[in-house]
Amino acid sequence: MTVLAVTGTGTEVGKTVTTAALAAVAVAAGRSVAVLKPAQTGFAPGEPGDTAEVVRLAGEAVTTLELARYPEPLAPATAARRAGLPTLSAEDIAEAAEKLAASHDLVLVEGAGGLLVRFDAAGATLAGAARLLAAPALVVATAGLGTLNATELTAEALRARGVACAGVVIGSWPAAPDLACACNLRELPEVAGAPLAGVLPEGAGALAPARFRAAAPGWLTSALGGTWKGPDAPLHA
Repeated sequence: MTVLAVTGTGTEVGKTVTTAALAAVAVAAGRSVAVLKPAQTGFAPGEPGDTAEVVRLAGEAVTTLELARYPEPLAPATAARRAGLPTLSAEDIAEAAEKLAASHDLVLVEGAGGLLVRFDAAGATLAGAARLLAAPALVVATAGLGTLNATELTAEALRARGVACAGVVIGSWPAAPDLACACNLRELPEVAGAPLAGVLPEGAGALAPARFRAAAPGWLTSALGGTWKGPDAPLHA
């Protein structure tokens, strides 16, 4: 795949750290990687945002591009309106991703919040951009109670829009998983209609960059370039 959309079942589910892990694994395999963040919200100009975090964790070899930045931590369409700044269309996002894909082996497009968060008043979403690009989407989900419903809704929304689901990654697996987590590990592929493609340990983003890069392949399955063998395999930070 050339372009992969990275979405989530909501906000704060681990999309940025997952994107960094994907980038780190691809770079280690000798691929050129670009990360596109269409809209960064909640950061002032000059502050390091999600793309800076990806570079910190995955390394300077990663190309990054941010199309718009809005100061308030809101949905991009709302944040843009309140700030009086231009919005983004699905076509804007797709065009930027295509340009990056012309010179990179892999382009990761990290969304804002969940799949259907709006970028403009007309209803542009990451799903719309992925459809224009004919790109699959990777769903980052939480581990605990409530994740099955949120994941199934996200997968259903992808199917309704003709976007393939590349799999589900659990963005933060707790050090002491409860019964719900243990059950969800087995049931997420069923509700998503897509494979469990990875599990990142809790606190992965706090690891030293060198350790993060060394450990990242062990968090992702071979479909994403990693070495993790699935729910029965050990997970190491």
